[in-house]
Amino acid sequence: MSTRTILQSRPELYTGYGREMGLFNTRAKWIGVLALVAVAAALPMLVADDLLRILGTGMVLAIGAIGLNLVTGYAGQISLGHAFFVGVGAYASSAVAGDPEGRTLGFGVTFMPAWILAGGLAAALCGVIVAPLATRLRGLYLAIVTLGLVFIGTYIFNAWSDLTGGPGVGREAARPILLGDDLTRDSSYTSEQKLYWLFLVLLLVFALLARNLVRSQVGRAFAAVRDRDVAAGVMGVNPSRYKLIAFTVSSFYAGVCGSLLYVANRHFGAEQFGLLLSIQFVAMVLIGGAATISGSIMGAMLIAALPRISSELTNYATFISTSPVEHPNVFETEAVMYGALIVAFLLFEPRGLFGLWHRIRTYWKSFPFSY
Repeated sequence: MSTRTILQSRPELYTGYGREMGLFNTRAKWIGVLALVAVAAALPMLVADDLLRILGTGMVLAIGAIGLNLVTGYAGQISLGHAFFVGVGAYASSAVAGDPEGRTLGFGVTFMPAWILAGGLAAALCGVIVAPLATRLRGLYLAIVTLGLVFIGTYIFNAWSDLTGGPGVGREAARPILLGDDLTRDSSYTSEQKLYWLFLVLLLVFALLARNLVRSQVGRAFAAVRDRDVAAGVMGVNPSRYKLIAFTVSSFYAGVCGSLLYVANRHFGAEQFGLLLSIQFVAMVLIGGAATISGSIMGAMLIAALPRISSELTNYATFISTSPVEHPNVFETEAVMYGALIVAFLLFEPRGLFGLWHRIRTYWKSFPFSY
């Protein structure tokens, strides 16, 4: 039997460290990724705009989920305050791109890369401020501290009305203008199609950057700190330094997510950056798969589609129900599905959707010797 045949029957067997750490270390992965990107790029010409809006939202959420996975899945630092950094990014970008003569703070910088980077950098700065706490705390204590950020952020967002518009009022999101074309307005293509392509390109860029980061020396240091930070320190890895890097990069991704999350809706308020949003990001990581970039994307897509799925299930349940009171409603169904999915994946497939895909791929690549 040739070496090529042996490698094909053992999908997890690598003959060198360089190949194991490759970006896409097999030809099948290259072909699969290219085919997936081609299909994703062609989808706006094939599906309805309402579905494109869901997919576009999922792509933006995936950027934030990748950021949370970097600090939680790869570096092992539990964070429940991701919604705070998303909110900082949303408000920073809208302030940079906002109208200077408007009722809220604005600087009138309409260059889209500038306000996207501003949202990410503002959130990253907050991550740098919070990171020293991560070097002193771990586990449940760190989770509680980061959870406190959500409540602190809610108070700040409600109180700083010059920036946020005040409670119950909100402010307009940054307007995505690219090469003089406002992507929120229909032209040759609909606004949903143009925003979808924008979000797809940005997701590919940030997913590639994250994938390269976890393959680098920094990513290996993240794994060492996650698995045993004391042993990592003995081996020469500085846990404080890499925890700082993890929180900073994660916060930057969250800020970029926040800067893009509401451009389609054109308006947002402080109430949208509460505990529920943090739980949603945690669900994306757990359902998609911790310490995997592709799992973060899969989890975000599922969570983005969950309101649509729960709406369909609610309509079906209401249709077959004989009760005069409409139970369950959409929100009740969605809450039950969140809990059920998290519990089911933690019990039966801790590696999430990525774990399911990995099992299927390994089975078929090693068939008929799949035992």
